[in-house]
Amino acid sequence: MKTTIKLFSLGLLSAMAFTSCSDSFLEEKKNYDYVDPDTYNYYSGCNGRVNDIYSWCLPTTSDVTWQYPSMGKADNAAKSTEEYSGLSSFVDPQIELSSTSETNAVPDYFMGNQQNIQQSVYGRIRNINDVIEGISGGSLSQEQKNELLGQVYFFRAWCYYNLFKWYGGVPLVKEVQDVVTAPVTPRSSAKETYEFILEDLNKAADMLAEKTENGGWSGDDWGRITSGTALALKGRVMLLWCSPLFNRSDDQTRWNEAYTTMKADLERINKCGYGLYQGTTKNVNASSFAEIFTQSKKNSEAVFLTLYNNKAGDGLDDQKNNRWERDIRPSNTGGGGLRASQMLIDEFPMADGKIPASSASAYSKLEVSAESYDNTLPFVDRDPRFYRTFAFPGFRWTYNGNYAEKDSKSPSGSSYVLWNYVWYTSKNDAGNAESGEYYGADNLLKNAQGVYVRKKSDDYDLNKSPLYQYVAADTKGSAPFYSAAPLIELRYAEVLLNLAEVAAGANHMPEAVEYVKQIRERAGYTGDCGISAAASSDRATCLAQILYERQIEFAYEGKRFDDLRRWMLFDGGAVKVDGAPATWNLTGFGGNTCTYLGFKQLNGQRRENLQFRVNDEIGIGGKTYDTDPLKDSDPLRKKLAEEGKSRPTGVDLMSDDSKKQIAELAEWYKTYLVMKVQKGDAYDSNKNYLYMNFRPKYYFLGFTSGASNANKNLPQTIGWGDYNNGGANGTFDPLAE
Repeated sequence: MKTTIKLFSLGLLSAMAFTSCSDSFLEEKKNYDYVDPDTYNYYSGCNGRVNDIYSWCLPTTSDVTWQYPSMGKADNAAKSTEEYSGLSSFVDPQIELSSTSETNAVPDYFMGNQQNIQQSVYGRIRNINDVIEGISGGSLSQEQKNELLGQVYFFRAWCYYNLFKWYGGVPLVKEVQDVVTAPVTPRSSAKETYEFILEDLNKAADMLAEKTENGGWSGDDWGRITSGTALALKGRVMLLWCSPLFNRSDDQTRWNEAYTTMKADLERINKCGYGLYQGTTKNVNASSFAEIFTQSKKNSEAVFLTLYNNKAGDGLDDQKNNRWERDIRPSNTGGGGLRASQMLIDEFPMADGKIPASSASAYSKLEVSAESYDNTLPFVDRDPRFYRTFAFPGFRWTYNGNYAEKDSKSPSGSSYVLWNYVWYTSKNDAGNAESGEYYGADNLLKNAQGVYVRKKSDDYDLNKSPLYQYVAADTKGSAPFYSAAPLIELRYAEVLLNLAEVAAGANHMPEAVEYVKQIRERAGYTGDCGISAAASSDRATCLAQILYERQIEFAYEGKRFDDLRRWMLFDGGAVKVDGAPATWNLTGFGGNTCTYLGFKQLNGQRRENLQFRVNDEIGIGGKTYDTDPLKDSDPLRKKLAEEGKSRPTGVDLMSDDSKKQIAELAEWYKTYLVMKVQKGDAYDSNKNYLYMNFRPKYYFLGFTSGASNANKNLPQTIGWGDYNNGGANGTFDPLAE
C-alpha cells in the first residue's frame, strides 16, 4: 500500500532562490524568492504556492526544534517529563543554559538557519505573507481565494503559536517587507501576539467554513486544514492563555471567555467530520485507542496531521516516511527501541481507572485505587491504554515482515513475542543492575531495553493491512520499516480535554467530568470511569483529574512538556525569576500550582529505568545467541529446554482471554525473573544521584547570543543575559500587556 500525497508537491511555477547573505534576519527586507506575479492569477499556481507552505510548516517526527514541536521521541522536551529518563539540558542540575555564550546555549526556537529562507522562522513567515498578498491581489474568484487563504492564515498562526509558547511576545511581521530601509519590527507584547494568532485562526475558520463545515475535505484533499483545525488550534492557544504561565492571578474572565468561545466552536469542529475514533472491531484492551494511529484514510480523530508514504528507497524526491515505527521497534526486528521510564509506568491508572497507591503522591487529590499494585509485575490489572503504550517481556508485538531475511537468527514477524529479559556474565555483575555486562534474549544481546515504548505502533495483530512496507534486506535505508502512518499533531481527544480544562477553570466541573468520561469510555471504561468523585465539585481536583488524563491519553505524543510548562509544575511557580517584577508572582492558584493541584513537583525527583533479569538460581550466561536453545547463551532458555519446557506463547492483546494470559505470565515471572531498578537519570562525577532541576527562567526562553547579535534592537527576556548589553538582565516582560 502506498499513500498518494498530492499535498506535498511543490508549486512548480515557483522559482525560488533561498540563500540569504544578511546577518540580521529581522532587519533584512530583500526579496530572495521570485514568483511570477501571473502565478497568482491561476488556481494551479496559487495551489502550488499553498502546497509549498504545507511542505515547509507541517510537523514531522524529527527531534524538537524551532521548526517542529516534540512528537514524543526521546528529545530535549520529552526527556524533561516523566516519559523518559536522562537529564536533558532543560532539567540537568549541572548545566545552566546560557543566552550570552555558545557553551550550553539555550535552544534556538526563534531564528533557525538565517542563511536559508526556507529554514528560517521568519523566512517561512515571509513566504506565507507573500502567498497571502499574492492570492489576495490575484484574479481568482472569492470562493477560490477563501479556500486557499484559509489554509495559509492557519499556518501563519501555527508559526506564531510555536514562537508564542516559548517566548510570549515576539515581532509580528504581518506583510512582506521588501525595502531595506523599512523600520525594524519591534517585539510585540504577549497579549498582542496572542490576539494576532486568534485573529488569523478566526480568519482561517471563517474562510474555510463553506468548504469544510459539511464533513471536511474528501478524497486526495483529506489532511488539509479545515475550519475545525483552525478552531481546535485556537482552543489550544486560548487554554495556554488561561494557564498559570500567562495567567498568574487566575483571572476568571480569561477562563470564562475561553469556555464560552470553545464550547461554541465545538459544534463547528464537529461539522468538519471530527470526533472520537471508535475503532472498526470489538474494543479489546483499548484496541480502538490503538487504531487511531493506524488509519491512512479519513480519520475522525485526526484534526491536524502530517501525511506520509511507505516508499522504500534512498531519499527519493517523493519518499516521505514516518520513522516512528522503526524508532520504537526492538533491534531484532530492525528497529532502534525507545525505553520508557519507571515513573510513568508506575503512574498509569489501575484497571479501575484510579492512580496506584505507590504513586498517589504524584496526584494526591485523586482517589487511590483499591487494587493492589506490585511494581515488580507492573503489567497486571492496569488501564487498558497501558498495554498499548508499553511493551514488556512475554507480550506479542507482531509485524508484517521477517527480519530473518536479513539476520537468520531473528524471530519471525507474524508470531513475534518480545523477550527482552537479560542475564549477566558473572555472579558479581548479576547483583549489580548498574553493570553494563548484561545480554538480552532472542538476539537482542547488548540492545535489550527494559520496557519498550509501544505507543502509536502499527501492530499486525490489530491491523492486517499495516501502513508500512517491510524490507528487511534493503541496504538503502537505516531500518526496514517504511511507514505511511500519519503523524497526528492535534487530535479530537485534545479538543475535548482542552474544553474540559477551561470548563473546570470556569467552575463548570460536572460538564468537565463528562468530557473526560468520553475519553475514558473510548478506552473501555464504564460507569464513573474511575474518575474521582470530588472532581465534580472541587475545581482543583477537577483540574488535576484532567491533567492526569492528558498525561495518560497523550503519553509519547509530545504534549506533556507543554502541559508541565504552562502549569509550572516543575516548581509550582513559587520560585522567583531574577529581575522579574512583582506581576510575575503567582497570586492565584494558592501561590503554588503544585500545592493547588496536589501534584508532586518534578524538580528534585529522578526517573529510573526497569530491567527484568533471570533470577539468581538460573545463573549466569554468555554473550552470543543461537537458535538452538541448548546452544544458546541464554541461561533461562537453556534451562527450560533441558526440563522439556518452553516460554509462554505470549500475551495476545486481541484475545478475549488476555486477562488470564496476563495472570499466567505474571506467575511465570515470579518463577523465573526478577525486576531490578536500573539507573535512569545521571550521576555526578562522584557517583551521587542527580535530580531534575528546571530553572524558573526556563518557563519563558531567552534568545541565543546569535539571535541577539543578528538583531541589535531585539530586547532580551527578563531573567536572561542580554548579549548586546554586556550580559545585563533582559528587559522584555512576557507578562506585560
